[in-house]
Amino acid sequence: MKKNDVVTVEVTDIGIGGEGIGKVDGYTLFIKDAVIGDTVEVKVMKAKKNYGYARLMRIVKESAFRVSARCPEARRCGGCQIQEMDYRKQLEFKNTKVRNNLIRLGSVEEELLDQIMEPIAGMEEPFRYRNKAQFPIGVDKEGNLIAGFYAGRTHDIIANTECILGVEQNREILEIILQYMKENCVAAYDEKSGKGLIRHVLIRYGFTTKEIMVCLVINGTKLPKADRLIKKLTQLEGMTSITLSPNTRRDNVIMGNSYEVLWGQGFITDYIGNVKYQISPLSFYQVNPVQTEKLYGLALEYADLKGTETVWDLYCGIGTISLFLAQKAKQVYGVEIVPQAIEDAKNNAKINEINNAAFYVGKAEEVLPDYYEEYAKTHGGEKARADVIVVDPPRKGCDETLLETIVKMEPEKVVYVSCDSATLARDLKYLCE
Repeated sequence: MKKNDVVTVEVTDIGIGGEGIGKVDGYTLFIKDAVIGDTVEVKVMKAKKNYGYARLMRIVKESAFRVSARCPEARRCGGCQIQEMDYRKQLEFKNTKVRNNLIRLGSVEEELLDQIMEPIAGMEEPFRYRNKAQFPIGVDKEGNLIAGFYAGRTHDIIANTECILGVEQNREILEIILQYMKENCVAAYDEKSGKGLIRHVLIRYGFTTKEIMVCLVINGTKLPKADRLIKKLTQLEGMTSITLSPNTRRDNVIMGNSYEVLWGQGFITDYIGNVKYQISPLSFYQVNPVQTEKLYGLALEYADLKGTETVWDLYCGIGTISLFLAQKAKQVYGVEIVPQAIEDAKNNAKINEINNAAFYVGKAEEVLPDYYEEYAKTHGGEKARADVIVVDPPRKGCDETLLETIVKMEPEKVVYVSCDSATLARDLKYLCE
């Protein structure tokens, strides 16, 4: 296969970035915007020895699983990959992906997996669910101010204030900010030159409390004529927090390291189950509250706490899982590398009147091994134990030093919450061995 070849191919799988996968005489093609079951005519854009990337030219035969995208920008925008595939098929694809990773990378036997793997827990309505959105601000080719999302694998902004994954309030907030910028000659940040002021707008929404946070990420320290913007934003129902986060770095990190309150308070409040959380602009907080409640409920169910257990919650963030567990455990210890998150966790324990949760700043792969070694020194060689250890690591999974310490502590149960089934499978292989 070579560049510019035009071929017809049936799509049989989906890649990690949501692109369709098909084969022509054993040669693998990755095709953006194609879904499982499509037969498509494609043009090869890049050809490697055993695989290539192709552009969808024409759908010859539509898949039975193809649906119309709810968002008109779904194909151009880099935010959604498989919106044109029926949601039930999306769940089936995700289920298969996890299953295959556990077999291939985790060495879990298929027969055992049939017995232990539970059904996937999807959503009833997979739209308008995000409680957080980060919109880059820029200009289009005509010089008009725009807000939206980056096109796939680029930093070109696709103008879109009406993302259907986010809450409806986002559109009005963005229109107010763009109008303020236009009327007061406030420039959008330009990545190439490093000039301009407003880089991103972060919006958070409390699904239970209906509180709204707006945080402007700026290439500077001051917002000119901020009172005019505040006046408009505070007319919106639920507006609770308006903040600035200075970020003058020339990199791809969205948020600055700090924030300043322009109006209201520096956080919004929301609930998961009956636990209340204060969420600041820099807090990590799960973006899908409906699924988060299911997820944490399952974590609590798997932990099967009776009220006598000591629990470690590693990578605890602002204490979301820790506080869920503390309601049923004797003592919970949370560990998180971000100091601000630990401050939030301590505060969240306080506002929920939870007294059996303690939190520590540091890398989980350092804090737990150090605790284990120190405990032996101060307890005459006795081993530190935990009844339950919960981990919720970033995509890279757990460090092997941490996994080794978990094994040494001989917990009755390990509850592993993962956002990447490949690293989950790798870590489970180590733990199961």
